[in-house]
Amino acid sequence: MTSNTHLIVNDLTPQAFSAYGWMLGKPMPDGNGVPLFSNPATDFWQEHVFNTGAGGDAELLWVNYRSPSLEIASLEKHLLTQQAIVPLTGRIIQVVAQSAADGSPDLATLAAFRVPQGQGICMRPGCWHATRVVIGEVTCLMLTRRSTTVDLIQHLTTDARATESAIVDIPLQRLETPADMAQEVSPQ
Repeated sequence: MTSNTHLIVNDLTPQAFSAYGWMLGKPMPDGNGVPLFSNPATDFWQEHVFNTGAGGDAELLWVNYRSPSLEIASLEKHLLTQQAIVPLTGRIIQVVAQSAADGSPDLATLAAFRVPQGQGICMRPGCWHATRVVIGEVTCLMLTRRSTTVDLIQHLTTDARATESAIVDIPLQRLETPADMAQEVSPQ
């Protein structure tokens, strides 16, 4: 099935992603109250304070993404926690949408971002999303809530109802890849 609805893949910038969450991997700030340290051997600074939601434990996941499909037919969201994704072995395309007043995906806010290796994103709770790879398999580091992972696995492997996440079908969207990515993305 093809779609006449095309979704342009945008460059990731803090301003462009702010409606959905936070861009990770920005240059070292110049201070202004941000905890940081720099010397000739190392630099480190506070990039983001992660919020798992009340009573939640943070969990690091190793995630392998393999879907190169240019078609987006469903989105998922997590109700209680932020979720951060940092591509380690390649770049990903992160599709996001805000929630409408009734909690469904607000397709007027649907956007797609190219997330390069070594940068990342952190989505707000309630941010609808889907992830695609540019080519092959991309391993990512994910920061999420432990109970959300357990809940999602139970939902995906049994007939258990998800209580911390939601997955819904949407009208088919097709990613329109920029020229620099067109040769790397495999159409499905």
